[in-house]
Amino acid sequence: MNFFKTTLTAAVVVGLGLTACSTDKSNDMDSFVSDLMGKMTLEEKIGQTNLPVGGDFTTGAPMDSPIGELAAAGRMGGTFNLTGEKIYALQRVAVEESRLHIPLLIGMDVIHGYRTVFPIPFGLSASWDTTAVERMARISAVEASAVGINWTFSPMVDITRDPRWGRVAEGNGEDPYLGSKLGAAYIRGYQGDLTRPDEILACVKHFALYGAAEAGRDYNTVDMSRQRMYNEYLAPYKATVDAGVATVMTSFNLVDGIPATANKWLVDDLLRKQWGFTGMVVTDYASINEMTSHGLGEQKENAIRALKAGTDMDMCSDAFIGQLKEAVEKGEVSEELVDRACRKVLEAKYRAGLFDDPYKFSDTTRIAKYTLTPEHRAAAREIAAETFVLLKNEGNVLPLAAKGKIAIVGPLGNNRDNMMGTWSANGVGNECVSVFEGFKNYVGDKAEVVYAKGSNIDAGDRIEQGSQAYGGAMRDPRSEAEMLAEALQTVRGADVIVAAVGETNGMSGEGSSLTNITLPETQRKLLKALLATGKPVVMLNFSGRPTVMDWESENIPAILNVWFPGTEAGNAIADVVFGKVNPSGKLTMSMPRTVGQIPVYYNHMNTGRPNDSGDFHAFSSCYMDVPNSPLYPFGYGLSYTTFSYSDFTLDNDKLTKDGKIAASVKVTNNGSVAGTEIVQFYTRDMAASLARPVKELKYFERISLAPGESKVVTFDITADRLAFYNADGETVVEPGAFKVMAGPNSRDVETLDFTLE
Repeated sequence: MNFFKTTLTAAVVVGLGLTACSTDKSNDMDSFVSDLMGKMTLEEKIGQTNLPVGGDFTTGAPMDSPIGELAAAGRMGGTFNLTGEKIYALQRVAVEESRLHIPLLIGMDVIHGYRTVFPIPFGLSASWDTTAVERMARISAVEASAVGINWTFSPMVDITRDPRWGRVAEGNGEDPYLGSKLGAAYIRGYQGDLTRPDEILACVKHFALYGAAEAGRDYNTVDMSRQRMYNEYLAPYKATVDAGVATVMTSFNLVDGIPATANKWLVDDLLRKQWGFTGMVVTDYASINEMTSHGLGEQKENAIRALKAGTDMDMCSDAFIGQLKEAVEKGEVSEELVDRACRKVLEAKYRAGLFDDPYKFSDTTRIAKYTLTPEHRAAAREIAAETFVLLKNEGNVLPLAAKGKIAIVGPLGNNRDNMMGTWSANGVGNECVSVFEGFKNYVGDKAEVVYAKGSNIDAGDRIEQGSQAYGGAMRDPRSEAEMLAEALQTVRGADVIVAAVGETNGMSGEGSSLTNITLPETQRKLLKALLATGKPVVMLNFSGRPTVMDWESENIPAILNVWFPGTEAGNAIADVVFGKVNPSGKLTMSMPRTVGQIPVYYNHMNTGRPNDSGDFHAFSSCYMDVPNSPLYPFGYGLSYTTFSYSDFTLDNDKLTKDGKIAASVKVTNNGSVAGTEIVQFYTRDMAASLARPVKELKYFERISLAPGESKVVTFDITADRLAFYNADGETVVEPGAFKVMAGPNSRDVETLDFTLE
């Protein structure tokens, strides 16, 4: 398709009488867009705000389908969920056959890789490695842009504290500080400076508060105070705006009783005016139409509400394109608001370089050269190994030696399709490496590796059918008794058993909420039978969320949480299990002891009757049956070595508003192998004008230490790091007593006191 570049770019420029400037200076962009809009009809302006799905554009010539007709008529600003030749054909229709030759935005949910699939975002967050996340996003942009995609609906930075919510898999966990750092890394990786043909527009989602859906049920209501929004949920969104994200997607939920897509305070006052966002706002899928279900009336009035709120582009509702022309003509909404929305869409295209070169992303020779390359697979393997969290290693079962007979048992032990997780874009299951394959690759002829399935994922039809609907494993026709007998026969003579169990792709992600997040009984029954053999058992837990593992933690000697690791799953797992890579991942959500504790999170408020002992005390805030604390706390993760923390000091115990205090701690590798530790610093405000959390993450640092090596890690405490939002939504820094904590996780910390004067 390269031959269109010169002729088409010239045709567009000459036909419009315009010159696009690749420097992307704001005044050049304003001039260009203003000149273009001066040539547009009202219907063409509204057309730019229309984002239909591309799923129906599958066969035949572009004009044979509704989406092709819209492109030729200039009645769409972009589309999504198209790839390859379909993209090039549709872009050609928009640029060659529409009156004003305006190119299209082409979007897709590329959230953890395109053809080379990396760990799910929740897994990536467990690396606490902003460099790795940025590298993943950079590779994702390279691959997606090679097939014509110029816009990704990522990152999702919703803070969540309820692991029942399936979309936990797409986010960064429960902490606003860590979520902010990771969110900004995604933006840097996807967008760069938007001058290269392999840099694409990012879209932060879901604005806002979607992760606080009641009962962990997808699409459900959200309700909270403004003070809680500002202090606990909004920071990651703002961090991506500060990092220069080009587009923002509104969420499905209510905010202050108003759907986010039509919430003027949220979109206009907060996002645009307070935070200074100058980019484009797009709805989530058909969310304008869903406002009717929320009880806000019919499509026309909701389209007007969304436009007035500051929403620029309508994804799939056909509400803007179907209602706004008549609304303007009847004086129900001003054409100036249509102009505002149209301008934001055109500016996004300008920033992407599409007016400079409509076929910037239409070089088909790049597909084979830049997708699923050996270099990208190597990066996927390396990054995946950083995300695994070692939860338990009793008796140092891990790492395994590459010798003897190793039995892999479990429904996920030789399954490629379920290695990728939710929203795995164009990943191909057969291109993934299963656990069984990865182990065989690693040990070669040094050891015997055998496999048996052992059980289905779940005995219930509802879970099994749901898993299949979202790309999960098919049910084995054999009975559970037959599969278990085969497994027990297979493990005879084995030196160790590796149990690959947990969720399928389809058990987490959008629309995949669960009330029961324990291991399905069929798999737990398998684990019990394997333990009864007396052989050491290593559990590989595949999941898109924190799961309840009370029984497993008590009974299984070694547990490695591997999430959904992606294309190189089996190889990366083998690297860690056999000790080539020392695990360094840490949890980014607290793991509950039981579903009844949810929500359980580290940065909670205290109560007037706190209970920190773990024991039951009448008339204190506690449960009668389990401790308040999670099974595994936020920030937790073991290593094949041990790290000690010592010499925790402050260079001053008094902080002025313009000064700083250096909090330093010495970390030592006490073991015999090299390892990476994630050092964490927390603070607590002891006397504020409103209640503050018992601790808040303020700084972290990944350090690598050789055996016996020590390093001093320093956190500079400044007044701005202690600021919070008061009940009026104002940022305040209040003098008084504070605590600073350092340690390997949110629970096991040392504490020092200081005062802000």
